[in-house]
Amino acid sequence: MKNPISIIKASGEKSVFSEEKVRASLRSSGADEKQIDLIIDEVYKHLHEGMTTRSIYKIAFSLLKSASRNQAARYHLKFAIMELGPSGFPFEKYMAELLKTEGYATKTNQFFQGKCVTHEIDVVGEKDNEQLVVECKYHNQQGISCNVKIPLYIHARFNDILAFRESKNKNSKQLKGLIITNTRFSADALQYAGCSGLNLLGWNHPFKNGLKDRIDKHGLYPVTCLTTLSAAEKQKLLEKDVILCSNLLKRPELLKSMGMKPTRTARILREAEDLCKPLIHSPVNTRKP
Repeated sequence: MKNPISIIKASGEKSVFSEEKVRASLRSSGADEKQIDLIIDEVYKHLHEGMTTRSIYKIAFSLLKSASRNQAARYHLKFAIMELGPSGFPFEKYMAELLKTEGYATKTNQFFQGKCVTHEIDVVGEKDNEQLVVECKYHNQQGISCNVKIPLYIHARFNDILAFRESKNKNSKQLKGLIITNTRFSADALQYAGCSGLNLLGWNHPFKNGLKDRIDKHGLYPVTCLTTLSAAEKQKLLEKDVILCSNLLKRPELLKSMGMKPTRTARILREAEDLCKPLIHSPVNTRKP
């Protein structure tokens, strides 16, 4: 039994290093147990009191990348989403694509009339008798969570829209509110949303059906995951409204227009194609005998 070692999270909080958490995140990228054991051994070689979670990530990412770019790309997902840019618009389009994959007809940046004021809605999703009004809370830095002020504010907007519809007898579809974030919700935010009837989708919420789980399930990875692209090349693709790897596969001529050679283009497209395949996890023994 190793002595507990305190590490520093992105939020600045201290936490006891958990080997099992690192194993779980590596496993979710598709790494096998042999690879995971090698990475864990390397992490322990560098592990020290006050080490940051970012430093641990860099060790694991580097080793994964040398073994499998696809696994490294999946492991990079959280940071890749933060690379979508400061505006949040690519994230809104990304979430619209996620809902579309789940059977919704989606539109972004729509205006809904409320009883008191007009509201701009990030994403609207419609399926059967349901209309989903979605507020996206995007963060491009680690360590930030959505506190209770967010669901309080969104709930007020939702009720204003609902009040207008009821006053006009516009109740053709059941209205539902959803807040999506690429980080986490505070305990108070979760409690308020649960009490008020708002739906929340965060990085790991709901349990086993959070944002990361759904992206893995559908193979819906952003181009910023691709390890074969530079940061500048990713930005150029985002500027051309290419957010998903599946978008890139439909517009491969963009890579040629960026001056890439056929051999490199083929390598990028191969990585993108592999990432678009849903990742299916097999049951494994998570502990060493």
